Amino acid sequence: MTRFSVPDMTCGHCKAAIEKAVSAISPAAVIKVDLENHIVEIESTTDDATLVAAMKDEGYEATPTS
Repeated sequence: MTRFSVPDMTCGHCKAAIEKAVSAISPAAVIKVDLENHIVEIESTTDDATLVAAMKDEGYEATPTS
């Protein structure tokens, strides 16, 4: 599972947009969203760069964190 910092994610609409974008490229992905801390955790076989690009395409800058 990879954690991503997504600073501009603030509401349910943001959460839904990110989940939709990730699910479109990785249908079996497990996605956990922590709106309060602006963190998205994704368990997927898709590489991090592709996941970051999908979120960016939706308008959300995402950075992998440890």
